[in-house]
Amino acid sequence: MKYYIIAGEASGDLHGAGLMRHLAVEDSAAGFRVWGGELMQQQRGTLVKHYRDLAFMGFAEVISNLGTILKNIRFCKRDILAWNPDVVILIDYPGFNLRIAAFAASHKIPVYYYISPQVWAWKKSRVKQIKKYVDRMFVILPFEKDFYQKYGVEVDYVGHPLLDALQREKVNFHTPADFRALHNLDRRLIIAVLPGSRKQEIRRLLPLLLSAADAFPQYQFVVAGAPSVPAEFYKEAARGAEYKIIFGATHDLLHNAWGGLITSGTATLETALLDVPQVVCYSGNVLSFEIAKRIVDIKYISLVNLIMDRPVVKELIQSEVTRGNIIKELKMLLDHTHRKTMLEAYKSLREKLGNAGASSRAAKLMTESLKNNQN
Repeated sequence: MKYYIIAGEASGDLHGAGLMRHLAVEDSAAGFRVWGGELMQQQRGTLVKHYRDLAFMGFAEVISNLGTILKNIRFCKRDILAWNPDVVILIDYPGFNLRIAAFAASHKIPVYYYISPQVWAWKKSRVKQIKKYVDRMFVILPFEKDFYQKYGVEVDYVGHPLLDALQREKVNFHTPADFRALHNLDRRLIIAVLPGSRKQEIRRLLPLLLSAADAFPQYQFVVAGAPSVPAEFYKEAARGAEYKIIFGATHDLLHNAWGGLITSGTATLETALLDVPQVVCYSGNVLSFEIAKRIVDIKYISLVNLIMDRPVVKELIQSEVTRGNIIKELKMLLDHTHRKTMLEAYKSLREKLGNAGASSRAAKLMTESLKNNQN
């Protein structure tokens, strides 16, 4: 069968690749045409558009890039019709993907959604679109099943694919000594800095996160570079701050880190599942943030706190992201009692998420459903 898969950011590329790996196991004749990145391309996917050309963050950025976004949507529609897939699989990225869902449904192409948009946080009206245009929904957070049931939408909870990715990568993690040697690091303990995968957030957050480094000379601050962002951009964004940067080894970096300064998003969950105490930071465009404040209906910005429904990790938001606050929270993070409490909460988090195997479960359900529809 022919699978047309759309992911609009780095985490979608990671989870899309995991899904494709298992779809190929379930369907030996599987063909893939994808919007994503290198990881999906490595799973025999024909890459149509890279997510670095799609990642616009916040209301203001979306408005200023509206022409490009609409052009991409028109191109995607033409490309789907030209390839005539057996199914369109959408991964998060709702502003774009829900338009494609409506289009595919109008042309009688089955639509599956893997990894729900955060409709439980804002734009709950999108549930109506999902109910109307999506044939089957595969969710990855435990509370999402109950959320959708309130709106009369039946979904499959398959578990979180991050557990799959980390289990697969774990065998390749380096020991601290080998990691330091491989990346030319000194013997100091590591503070991992994850400033996001989009240029807008890196430019805004990186200098703030690195501004605390001189207060912790006993630690080295190591930046996880996004694969779609060139090293030169980080150098410019850092504004002269001292730092080390590592590309293509984010999970290995976290595995060897003593603590982390993490931009909100999937990275907060990755950090928790790798048992790294963290401070979560978010700073967006002022206009975008003011709009979001009025329409977003969630208590927390990090997935860790959202899943646990309590403040497990400290969140510094917008004007709170200052050198002084970062230093204060890092000092808390490095305190033995505080670390122990956070790590115990991480154990409960893993229990809530359940076992690995999300990608395999989703692929099996998808292929069985498609075969049943064809019979």
